[in-house]
Amino acid sequence: MKIVFLDAQTMGKDIDLSLFKSFGEFHTYETTSPEECVAHIADANIVLSNKVLIDAATMDACLKLQLICVTATGTNNVDLVHAGEKGIVVKNVAGYSTASVAQTTIMLALSLIGRCGYYDAFVKKGGWVEAPTFTHIERPFWELKGKRWGIIGLGTIGKEVAKIATAFGSEVVYFSTSGANNDALLQRLSLEEMLQTCAVISIHAPLNAQTKGLIDMNALAMISEGSVLVNVGRGGIIDEVALAKIIDEKELYVGLDVLETEPMQKDHPLLHVKHPERLIMTPHIAWSSVEARTALMNLVAQNIQNFLNH
Repeated sequence: MKIVFLDAQTMGKDIDLSLFKSFGEFHTYETTSPEECVAHIADANIVLSNKVLIDAATMDACLKLQLICVTATGTNNVDLVHAGEKGIVVKNVAGYSTASVAQTTIMLALSLIGRCGYYDAFVKKGGWVEAPTFTHIERPFWELKGKRWGIIGLGTIGKEVAKIATAFGSEVVYFSTSGANNDALLQRLSLEEMLQTCAVISIHAPLNAQTKGLIDMNALAMISEGSVLVNVGRGGIIDEVALAKIIDEKELYVGLDVLETEPMQKDHPLLHVKHPERLIMTPHIAWSSVEARTALMNLVAQNIQNFLNH
């Protein structure tokens, strides 16, 4: 049994991949370009891929391929229809990163609310040394207690964020992107009411026909001055050109872990905002705590074992 991991770099260098050697001959590639995909898979029986595209042509060229393990929840990088037609099994992994994404959501929100970037820079640049008093309250911050926190996408991760926000004393409300989600414990609002009344809004929805461009210029204009918007769902839900424009027009604080195109494109408008202190961006790391990546690899290994057992 030959197993190939096409983009092992996405797991980081601190995660042990040796558990896959127990299934047979195991090869890793740090990255795989579209032109290299067929050559890297070659005569493999099992392929691991996080984001490398495995299309119909690749499957047709790799005659020994039996199992595709997507090392993520989303399977949009695999032609599922063609895989089914060829009898190639496709397995993904869900639920491994809930705590990691929820924690990152809170980190981004609290960093923005607490103006951490400003105060950290103030101290490190010597501002506190020169301060006339023991404290320096140039950028006021506020508490989550008693504020309304709106969640877009009340799935497993959204519910975990709701639980944490509630522990801070926030009133948690949600907007159902499908229109079908009803939660007995939380109040469901229209998008308009959520945007207009929430101090914090966090996005945990998938990208689909209902969510693409959901937060456009009109939506951004509805958000109250001083509010915080966090997207750890998918890029493309927020209109990034409109976002870059409005950050400089109103006091809106934004935390982004995802963009419509990743890696980030050169000269992206968000790299040139006039108020960078209102923006925190992380490079799609919310899913990737050490614990989440370890759990992910163990679940992929379990998928392989289940396949081999049948």
